[in-house]
Amino acid sequence: MTSPQNNAETPSLKGSHLELRAVENQLDDQEADRLVNEGRWGFIHSEETGSAVDGPGLRIVFWTTGCEFRCLYCHNPDTWKMKNGQLTCVDDLLEELKKYDKYLRFSGGGLTVSGGEPLVQAPFVMNLIRGAKAMGIHTALDTNGYLGGRLSDQDLDDIDLFLLDIKSWGEEAHHKLTAKPLEPVLNFARRIAERKRPAWLRFVLLGGYTDTPEVINGVASFAASLGNIERVDVLPFHQLGKFKWEKLGMHYELADAKATTPEAAEAAKQIFRDHGLNCPS
Repeated sequence: MTSPQNNAETPSLKGSHLELRAVENQLDDQEADRLVNEGRWGFIHSEETGSAVDGPGLRIVFWTTGCEFRCLYCHNPDTWKMKNGQLTCVDDLLEELKKYDKYLRFSGGGLTVSGGEPLVQAPFVMNLIRGAKAMGIHTALDTNGYLGGRLSDQDLDDIDLFLLDIKSWGEEAHHKLTAKPLEPVLNFARRIAERKRPAWLRFVLLGGYTDTPEVINGVASFAASLGNIERVDVLPFHQLGKFKWEKLGMHYELADAKATTPEAAEAAKQIFRDHGLNCPS
């Protein structure tokens, strides 16, 4: 389907989200917001097939653009601005999804919408998720929860699994890492727990920021109190996105930070296990 910004066919979205992709769209901000809020069109960074780390089974992942956070360790700074993505129609994405229907069912997988932060484009994302559900495909939303107020209770119930990213613990530490407050994230986590929606917790372990016992125990204790966290994934910090910051002319504060060691990751995982949470090795 042709894009409303021009008459050209939509370019392929396939490729790793770790690739630098920044589209220069002709749309102004007001028009971009209008299209996204109507729910039929949205901005996509990339598409990956066969992911085994973004939910159960093998999954198709659509990576959206737009994010409120400014995480120091972000490996996708090219997704921060919504218009840096390729303007794409929900119908086209669902047609693409149909190609993998049998493959997804056989593997026990499904569709994961990630980003960026998908809830920047909540109407578009929910139409995509509902379209996948109508096809009988399992759906997962990877979100930091900060914009969770954009989802209705019905929206929450229509999502099969939440991959919830809690970046740090304590307002000061969270703001230092993300430039945004923590409380909206915790409120969203409580809300999906109250509705008994399944969730996996994702926690990035970064030396000097999130690797202290205070931070890890704080996140673990909160997660254990919710009652709906089925799994915790401790994600080691890496430098795979460093080149993007450099290419985009952005200052990267963590240029000299060390990748997380297996020993540090295992120690963090054990803390989550000690709180009664499932945290695979």
